[in-house]
Amino acid sequence: MTTTETTGAQRETFLDRVGIPHSLRWGFLAVLVFMTGNGTETNFISPHIETVLGSPAATVSTLISMYGVSVLVGSYLSGVLADLWGPRRVMQLGAAVWVVFEALFLLALGTGSMPLVFLTYFLRGFGYPLFAFAFLVWVNVVTPVERNGKAVGWFYVMFTGGLPTLGSLYALGMIPLFGGGTGGETGAMVASIALVVIGFLIGQFAVRDPRGDRRVAAAELSTTEVLTAGLRLTARRPKILMGFLVRLINTAPQYGMFIILPTVIADELGWGQSRWLVMTTLVYASNILLNAVFGAIGDQWGWRRTVQWFGVFGSAVGLLAWWYVAHLVPAGSTWGFWAATAAGCLFGALLAGFVPMGAIMPALAPEQKGAAMAMYTTAAGGAAFLGAAVPAVVLSIGLGNSGVVWAFVLLYVAAFIMVGYLKVPEDENRRAVAASR
Repeated sequence: MTTTETTGAQRETFLDRVGIPHSLRWGFLAVLVFMTGNGTETNFISPHIETVLGSPAATVSTLISMYGVSVLVGSYLSGVLADLWGPRRVMQLGAAVWVVFEALFLLALGTGSMPLVFLTYFLRGFGYPLFAFAFLVWVNVVTPVERNGKAVGWFYVMFTGGLPTLGSLYALGMIPLFGGGTGGETGAMVASIALVVIGFLIGQFAVRDPRGDRRVAAAELSTTEVLTAGLRLTARRPKILMGFLVRLINTAPQYGMFIILPTVIADELGWGQSRWLVMTTLVYASNILLNAVFGAIGDQWGWRRTVQWFGVFGSAVGLLAWWYVAHLVPAGSTWGFWAATAAGCLFGALLAGFVPMGAIMPALAPEQKGAAMAMYTTAAGGAAFLGAAVPAVVLSIGLGNSGVVWAFVLLYVAAFIMVGYLKVPEDENRRAVAASR
């Protein structure tokens, strides 16, 4: 990617002014629908595989961790391939990968073969980051820099709206429709394919902005230079590495909670699967509502301060509140469920404070925005790997689920320190303008 192109002399619409580039408006809807299909299985996939294959939790946790690796690699490829081919072709590739390997994954589950399940689920992991994060690159190309925070915020409204919020709600309706239990879960995953296809079709046929059809990287760069630009930039710029790590830590606890909380909430604390799905839906609905708000706060108050205090500090407090409130209230009680859900909503809401990281990363390397965004999307996808790896490691050494929660809090402490170094000119200019008034 070279420079952010603006809408120039085109007339601004209401959507442009609130941070949604008018020419990409249908693409935001496409991401929401696609990610709803992708997020359908999120809250039951671990216990589902355990039940279908009769595998121990540690084995399934490893499988989910490896899925996170493919998501991480796919996230990097989404940025660099969008630079090379244009975002639209990468989105097409992502949708094709997702549909083909989701179908094969479901067939593999039917055979009861762990190697086939492992292989197909791993390969499916490339699908959603290629689709969603290539669109984020498209957003960055089209949006004027002064609205980057808002635009990224709206992207995450759609992304998180699908994964896991509406995905959980969709599962809540589909599982009983297909008979409940393991069979109902399988039916819900089959039904999720339809949503992914619809999301792809919206993105393919309703988004006409021509800047998604062409190469974004400078013409003089070779293919190898484009494909390795993010890695080379990270090696040269410590701030890019720190930004990468902060974004990696950002949503890792979200994915980690998907591994430990389904069993804890549904079984150990006695609220059942339906209430766990309701809790997840509400927790991440609170995140949806505030993604755009924190994007706007970042544009006004400062991107770095917003990430540091609302995102990192706030999320750490919210995560601890979610875990301990759920365990302090009477297990199985109705009022206890709502108190635990309210604490979870605090975590979900403040997680949105990380949104300005999507504006900070390209600002750290304005002459190589594409490479910086490639590392940002890699970290966003890599959060799934880190989120799965932390429980796998902590549980294997016997520290239990509470140990998992505190491991994530320690990661937030590290992120808080690193964000302090991520000063960008846009924040400094904003502060100077405010001081001059």
